Amino acid sequence: MRVVLTDYSGTIVLAIALLFLFALYLSWTATRLDRLHLRLDAAKIALDAQLVRRASVTLELAQSGVLDPATSLLLATAAREARDAHDEERETAESVLTRDLRAVFDQAEQVAYVRSTRVGPPLLDELAIAAKRVQLSRQFYNESVRSVRQLRSHRLVRAFRLAGRAPDKPNFDIDDTPPEFARK
Repeated sequence: MRVVLTDYSGTIVLAIALLFLFALYLSWTATRLDRLHLRLDAAKIALDAQLVRRASVTLELAQSGVLDPATSLLLATAAREARDAHDEERETAESVLTRDLRAVFDQAEQVAYVRSTRVGPPLLDELAIAAKRVQLSRQFYNESVRSVRQLRSHRLVRAFRLAGRAPDKPNFDIDDTPPEFARK
């Protein structure tokens, strides 16, 4: 068998090579987008876990008996509402919990009193760690959302529908500034 080359053979081979490279690029972009979506899902799970942990520690502190009844009731209510909130109410409930924690623990006397009790120091330390982790988890989640949106906004991704039917996730915007004692 003899291969016959025509004037168009080089052009055809070049077009096939370019088409192959373009398909390879689209495949790489789709894989990258899939990995970003997986990272975003993992960040959402981590954020949810940290929010639940913070609410649980707050509830444990409120039920420990080291706080006065009004403060305990305030923190317990905010923690339960944050823990039990549905998706559309979650940001508001978590922000309320953060503000209540700051209102209670931005007072140095309150922190000193709780630290002077037997059960207070480990609970305050755990609350400080939980508050910092909420802040870091939220930043990581929002950065993941930004990365996904940036890649999804590219023309080729939109034109070839590489995102598939994956919904666009919103940022999680809450007031997550921890109380003064937890910032140290």
